[in-house]
Amino acid sequence: MARLPGAGLAWLDAARREQLEAFVRDGLPGARNEAWKYTALRALERRAFLAGDADAASRAVDIEALRLPGVDGPRLVFVHGVFRADLSSLDALPEGLSLRPLSQALVEDAEPLRFFLSRGGEASADAFARLNAAFATDGMVLCVAPGAQIDAPVHLLQVGVPADDDLAWHARHIVELGEGASLTLVEHHAGVGAHRHLGTQVSDVVLHARSKLAWIGLQECADEALLIRRDRLRLDADAQLRLHALELGGGLARRELDAELRGEGARLDTRGAFVPRGRQHLDTRLDIRHVAKNTASDALWRGVADQRGRGVFHGAITVAEGADGTDAALSNKNLLLSPHAEIDTQPVLEIYADEVMAAHGATVGQLDERSLFYLRSRGIPVDAARALLTQAFCRAALDDLDHEALREYLGQRLVARLPGSGTDA
Repeated sequence: MARLPGAGLAWLDAARREQLEAFVRDGLPGARNEAWKYTALRALERRAFLAGDADAASRAVDIEALRLPGVDGPRLVFVHGVFRADLSSLDALPEGLSLRPLSQALVEDAEPLRFFLSRGGEASADAFARLNAAFATDGMVLCVAPGAQIDAPVHLLQVGVPADDDLAWHARHIVELGEGASLTLVEHHAGVGAHRHLGTQVSDVVLHARSKLAWIGLQECADEALLIRRDRLRLDADAQLRLHALELGGGLARRELDAELRGEGARLDTRGAFVPRGRQHLDTRLDIRHVAKNTASDALWRGVADQRGRGVFHGAITVAEGADGTDAALSNKNLLLSPHAEIDTQPVLEIYADEVMAAHGATVGQLDERSLFYLRSRGIPVDAARALLTQAFCRAALDDLDHEALREYLGQRLVARLPGSGTDA
């Protein structure tokens, strides 16, 4: 494979070597690993992938077809984890915003990245984080200066396209907002054409005191692609992060969101929907840890499984000792639209502090027959009535998204994946 960016830096070479040795020693997590209990990797162990993509820089991509409404600001594009300057838009960045590919940042000033890139997976459950730490080809380094208010959304676009071989690519992102800064980040994983590539992504997101991040994610990988992501979030005092996410594509797609609210007054809101169909397997894990006083989190996630699709949702909230005044809530509701579909949900709540408000709940069921009867009694055909109820059920995850154009577009993409939409987008 091609020479990795930053090769020759002693600390980075050592970190990569250490993580690769740990991955080779422990391998992929097996059935006895509780974190992977509902997501088996036996089929993946039998697969072979070509490391990296030597032709990524020249592969044809119609960037106009991948634009998102209302997202006309800076854009960073990667094809199979390789930065594409010809598809990106980094001219005239607003004051206070630094946006570079990781490969460039390692050449210009690598030392500020040392803390992030020296981290890897410390347990067998972090096998893919180890693999990513050893082989990440490139990624995004985004920094917002203290007090800077960045109005135009930043667009991170990662594209997968067909190739002669099944490829393995790895991306590493770093996002840091200075004190009092604000930003909107739109992350889009797009699959163009049928392929079965494996991608891993690790992102470190640090919000310093009083900063605000609106993070909007759309995952539309090819339906046989594999995508494993791990997002590590740190929120300092009075920082606010709002995440809206749609998980729609991928044959096997797993997202781990590992958040630590470490500053007093920090707040994390997450909203999401996952819609597996066919034989898709979509896995979402939230691990939210309140470690400071008077922090808050609110998680609302919806799942809809059709045909033989399988969804997995694990939502864990931990209130550490001394984190008095925490206000935490988690809700996961799921619909099964086929007798062959399956959704496994695991809400977990651990409290080690006093004066805490915390609630969690999860349900798996079918469409409400009374609501269905009501719509049919108004002359709406049964298939259309089912589609309307399913759409309303999922749209709850998008209702409070402030960006109107994106809210409508994401709603359209969501509807296109649901039964009765009349499309197969």
